[in-house]
Amino acid sequence: SLVVLFGATAGAYGAKLGSDERELILLVWQVVDLHSKKVGTLHKSLVKADNLDLSDQCREVSGLTPEGLGKAEPLDRVLQQFSQLVSSDLKVLGKSSYTLCSDGQLLIRQVLHPETSKKNFLLSDCFYSFYDLRKEFHTCYPSSATVKDQTIKTMAEYLGLGTDETEEDFGVWQVKTMVAIIFSMLSESCNHIFTEPETVKYKYETGPCSKSETVDSETVIRARGLPWQSSDQDIARFFKGLNIAKGGVALCLNAQGRRNGEALVRFVSSEQRDLALERHKHHMGSRYIEVYKATGEEFLKIAGGTSNEVAQFLSKENQVIIRMRGLPFTATQEDVLGFLGPECPVTGGKEGLLFVKYPDGRPTGDAFVLFSCEEYAQNALKKHKEILGKRYIELFRSTAAEVQQVLNRYMSTPLIPTLPTPIIPVIPPPYTIATGSIRDCVRLRGLPYTAGIDDILEFMGDATADIKPHGVHMVLNQQGRPSGDAFIQMKSADKAFMVAQKCHKKMMKDRYVEVFQCSGEEMNFVLMGGTLNRSGLSPPPCKLPCLSPPAYAAFQTAAVIPAEAAALYQPQALLPTTRTPQASAAAPPTVTYYPAQAAQLYMNYTAYYPSPPVSPTTVGYIAAPPGAVAAAATATHTPLLPQPGALVRMQGLPYNTGMKEILSFFQGYQYAPDDYNGLIQLSDQARSVLQAPKEWVCL
Repeated sequence: SLVVLFGATAGAYGAKLGSDERELILLVWQVVDLHSKKVGTLHKSLVKADNLDLSDQCREVSGLTPEGLGKAEPLDRVLQQFSQLVSSDLKVLGKSSYTLCSDGQLLIRQVLHPETSKKNFLLSDCFYSFYDLRKEFHTCYPSSATVKDQTIKTMAEYLGLGTDETEEDFGVWQVKTMVAIIFSMLSESCNHIFTEPETVKYKYETGPCSKSETVDSETVIRARGLPWQSSDQDIARFFKGLNIAKGGVALCLNAQGRRNGEALVRFVSSEQRDLALERHKHHMGSRYIEVYKATGEEFLKIAGGTSNEVAQFLSKENQVIIRMRGLPFTATQEDVLGFLGPECPVTGGKEGLLFVKYPDGRPTGDAFVLFSCEEYAQNALKKHKEILGKRYIELFRSTAAEVQQVLNRYMSTPLIPTLPTPIIPVIPPPYTIATGSIRDCVRLRGLPYTAGIDDILEFMGDATADIKPHGVHMVLNQQGRPSGDAFIQMKSADKAFMVAQKCHKKMMKDRYVEVFQCSGEEMNFVLMGGTLNRSGLSPPPCKLPCLSPPAYAAFQTAAVIPAEAAALYQPQALLPTTRTPQASAAAPPTVTYYPAQAAQLYMNYTAYYPSPPVSPTTVGYIAAPPGAVAAAATATHTPLLPQPGALVRMQGLPYNTGMKEILSFFQGYQYAPDDYNGLIQLSDQARSVLQAPKEWVCL
C-alpha cells in the first residue's frame, strides 16, 4: 500500500519548498491499495505553526489565513493523528504495511525532517522511506519531461487527465490527481512496479577517509559560520533529511590547530548536495549558516589520511570520539584507562586509545579515545580538568576528520635537524607609527577590497599634501588579503579633523567610505580587535578581564623586515620594534605616502580572541633565510636581548606551551610591557647565533 502525501509551508511553494525555513501548515493524505486499486478516506489537516505570518505566495496559492491556522493543532499532534488515521484506513482495506509517496523529495527531506529536528521530536519510521512520484513517473514514461521539470500538473497533462485545480480545495486536488497518476501507471499498458524507495538515513555514520579515495566534487559543500563548539553530529542534525556519506563531515582547523567555524560535508550524491545548497543561511540555534559548493580535493585535504594506525583506530564504527589534551609525557595506556575509570569504559580497552606523537616518537600530550555510546562519553567529559599525575587534563568532543588533521599536522612536523631557522632581529624602520594620544590620524573603514594606495590618495584629494611621509597604512587580515580598513597619519590633529569632516561617507568605487579621526593609541586598539566609531572607542577583547589576563598591552609600533627578506617572507603578525637608539631617528624628507610591503599591518585577532578548547595553542614566527641569520649573528647595532640581566629562562615547558600560558604563569609580576611579545622559542640551529638553550626566553 501507498500513502499519497502532500504538504505546504507558510512560505515558498513548488521548487523552493523548504528553502526559506518556514514551517509546515498543511498535510493532505490518502491510502492507496496497489493490488485492489482501492483507496481509503482522503484526510486534510491544518497545522498550527509557531509563526502564523503567511507569505503572499502562500496566501494566494493556498487560500489559508492566520485566523484559520490559529485554531489548528501543532505539528506533533497532527503527526500522531496521521499515524492513527492511516492505521485505521489500512485495517479497512485489509492491509498492515505501507510506504509514503510524495510529489518530489522536498516535503520529506527539506520540510518534515528539518522542522521536527529543530522542535526536538522524532518522526516515525515511515518517514525514513518513501517513493518519489516524479522519479517513478519518469521511469514509467521515459519520453516525459525530466524529473527536475516535473510537476503534478505536467504529469497529469502528459496522461491527458483533468487539470482544473479550482474544482477542489488546495491540497485535495493535488492528492486526487497523484492517485489518478498512480492508477495510470498501474494499468496493463504500463504495469509499473514500485520497488526501490528513497531512503533517509537515521543517523550520521562516522568513519575514516583515505587520501587515495576519489571524491566527486559534485557531492561536497562548505558550511561556514558554525558555532565553535559544534560537533559532526550537530552538523549532521543541521542537514537532517539529507544523506551524508560515511565519515563525510570534516571540521576545519586553522593554522593554530583550532576550529575556524567551517566544515566540509560530503553527501552520497549530487542530488543530495543540491538540496543541501538550498539550506544556505538556515539557522543552527541563533546563528545562520552559509552553505557553498566545494571540491573533492578540498575535502581530502582536510579529512584524508594515510596512517594505517589511524585507519585501524577509526575502523570501529559508530563510536563517540573524545580528545584528551595536556597528558603528561610519561602517561601510559594504563594511566589513561585508570584516569577514565570503570564508569566510562573505553571501546576495546587499549585498542580504543590513540596517542598523538611526533615523527621521532616523542609524545605531544594529546590522545583520542573511543566510547561505544553517548552515556560513556558524557561520563568522560565530566572529568574535564581533573588531575592526572601533576597535570590537569582537558577533554573535548572530537571527530574522525579532526583525528586525521591532528595526526597529519604532527606527523608532518619536521625533526629538529630540519627545523626552520630562527627569527631575525627586527630592524627599526626609518619612520614610526605614532602611539600617543594626539588625534593626528584617520581611519578609513569600508574600503573596496580592490582599492589600492592610488585609490586612497585620489579619495583624499587635496588633503594628500597633508599626509606624513610613509603615512598610509593598508590593513590586511591574517590571510594577507585587504580587510577594508586603512590608517593614515596626518601632519597635525587639525588636518586629521578636516579630512574626517570632508571625506566621511564619500564614495569610492560605488561604496561609501567611513572616515574617523583617531590617535595612534586608538589605532593600535583597533588593530587588536577593538572598535572605533563616532560613538567612541570600545576596548579590544584582550582588554576585557573575562577573556584574557589584564597584563596584555597594545602593540606599540609596526615592524619592518629588511627588503631582501621581505621578498620571501610575509609577516604573520604586528610585532613590536626592538628598542634601539635608531628607532627615534627622524623620517627622511622624501614624499612617500606609504610604507614598504613588509610593513603592512595585519589584524592579529588569533593571539587575543579566546579560542575554542579543541587543540593546543601555538604561536607562529617569521622565519629568516640563512643569509639573514648569519648577518644577525654578526650584527652589533641591534642586540636581540637589549637589557642583559633583566630576563629569566624557563625550563621544562610542555612542547605545546604558547604565549598566553606563559603570561598567565607570570601574572602578578612586573615584566617589560613593551616586550611581552618578545617570547623567543629557540632551536638547536640558533644556539651558535644566540648562545641560548632550546627553551623559551622571556624579556
